[in-house]
Amino acid sequence: MATVEPWLRGTLSEIEPVRRAVLHALELAEEDVLRWTRDLDDETLEMEPLGLPSVAFQMRHITRSIDRLLTYADGRGLSEEQLLELRSEHVAGSGGEELRRQVSEVIAKVRPFAMRFSQDQLNEPRGVGRAGLPTTLAGLLIHIAEHTQRHVGQLITTAKVAVALKDAQGS
Repeated sequence: MATVEPWLRGTLSEIEPVRRAVLHALELAEEDVLRWTRDLDDETLEMEPLGLPSVAFQMRHITRSIDRLLTYADGRGLSEEQLLELRSEHVAGSGGEELRRQVSEVIAKVRPFAMRFSQDQLNEPRGVGRAGLPTTLAGLLIHIAEHTQRHVGQLITTAKVAVALKDAQGS
């Protein structure tokens, strides 16, 4: 039996709809990352089957992009460390346990961050990137959810392809 998705569990009802949707989407993203990576060894996590970015890349990108987007949402620019991490997302490194921990930790940061602001503050302008492209605090929170979901979808597809190719090689 499939687990009911977070948005259908009746949770977070005390939170207004925009933030609730963001938090539910991130809950689902975390559950999917953990589900689809728990049985993958480190070699499979770093595979780039058919030229696809690896599952590990997707995990690093999810973690680091949420961190960057939270920085913009906080009205700050990126640090040198964040810029270095951006450029190294394709570089293999941490194993599956560490990557799963990082994903869970960064997603856990979003709720208290999002709840720091009043409803009125969600419409406050924010800038993204060096060009300071215009958005709002709500726009950034929503983008964190949609961007994370997009990369989780890619992670799941890559995990399925990597496992199928490994199985085919082992046959």
